[in-house]
Amino acid sequence: MRELAGPAAAPRLRQMQGDIRNPMDLEQAFTNAPSGVDAVIHFAGLKAVGESVAKPLQYWDVNVNGSRCLLEAMQTHGCLTLVFSSSATLYGYPEAVPIPETAPINPINPYGHNKAAVEQMLADLHVSAQDSWRIACLSYFNPVGAHPSGRIGEHPLGIPNNLFPFVSQVAVVRRAQLQVLGGDWPTPDETGVSDYIHVMDLAEGHRAALNCLLAEAPQLLTLNLGSGQGQSVLEVVQAMEAASGLSIPYAITKRRSGDAAISVADPSKAAQRLGWRTQRSPEVICRDGWAWQQQNREGYM
Repeated sequence: MRELAGPAAAPRLRQMQGDIRNPMDLEQAFTNAPSGVDAVIHFAGLKAVGESVAKPLQYWDVNVNGSRCLLEAMQTHGCLTLVFSSSATLYGYPEAVPIPETAPINPINPYGHNKAAVEQMLADLHVSAQDSWRIACLSYFNPVGAHPSGRIGEHPLGIPNNLFPFVSQVAVVRRAQLQVLGGDWPTPDETGVSDYIHVMDLAEGHRAALNCLLAEAPQLLTLNLGSGQGQSVLEVVQAMEAASGLSIPYAITKRRSGDAAISVADPSKAAQRLGWRTQRSPEVICRDGWAWQQQNREGYM
């Protein structure tokens, strides 16, 4: 990270391993910051839909209780600016696509319920001190890809719970074949359609949201971060085959509980408020993801 950040930024980077549910870890993180903490970008949590169905108590503890602990620590230390990592799973089975921020909140799995609960907590907190808190809730659609250097990417523990790392691991023969979860969806090729966003576009969206919060009056801002374009599972497979030059075997299996047929963002509000749009195509997503997987066939070692 320090090497990629460059000599100007590297000295300001500090790393600490801890648990957001642990008040002592949070206290250490806030008190050890040399110049204090101006803002928090909250990524910490568990994020797999299928796993959340199997382990709901663990997800509620980490994602909701952990967020509460973080907010208490922020309030204690007078740090009242937060960018929160939310999710398109809030919308459940959308009434229409693309999905605007005004769509009904109707999660269909524990992970989505977690995100809805934290967003409600943040809304209540903002109401309690409207002249103080600056909060942005960013509903991600499907972050994928890797840093273009090929040195930072996604390395899930065990069997991946998300499509993109699973496809990448099949391409390098770490997995025998991809399990396509459902071949009977009401979509053109009968596989699920999602809005995939390059992680670098996502990072730039966070920077834009934070700059907006710091520049404007206290507010609660809710935004979708997505491309506005959908790709099916089989289209992702084809794109990765093109990027890697390899054939990716797959088998159609039953649907996974908690999935929706189509989930595509309406990102127009982010464009209007932040001047932000995705810049990287599905081809670039697969190229960068494949570069990471090639250089890290077994993940981080």
